[in-house]
Amino acid sequence: MAIKVYGIKNCNTMKKTFDFLQEKGVDYEFIDYKKQKPTADLLEGFLGKTELSKLVNRQGTTFRKMDDDQKAALENGKTAIPILIENSSMIKRPVIVYPDGSLTLGFDQDQIASKISQ
Repeated sequence: MAIKVYGIKNCNTMKKTFDFLQEKGVDYEFIDYKKQKPTADLLEGFLGKTELSKLVNRQGTTFRKMDDDQKAALENGKTAIPILIENSSMIKRPVIVYPDGSLTLGFDQDQIASKISQ
């Protein structure tokens, strides 16, 4: 089973994800946002399967440094997408896309395990 894992390589959560997938023997393709910016189509695809509020990482320093107008723009998909393209570290990590088209956000061992065992 090949899955796609989106994120930033040097993130601790991503390292946990990679270790977990390797431990489980899961083949995956890693797409690093720092080397390949997310596209509007990709983000719209994610938003077709999850809520914007779950996709935006509000815990990181990039979000905390934003002014109130920028933060407000992250409440609407149309205005959030350009911000997320330019500030990909604000996208929840990892986003894992499975062969059936479903996805999971963040490192939740149980949730990922249940998806890869299907």
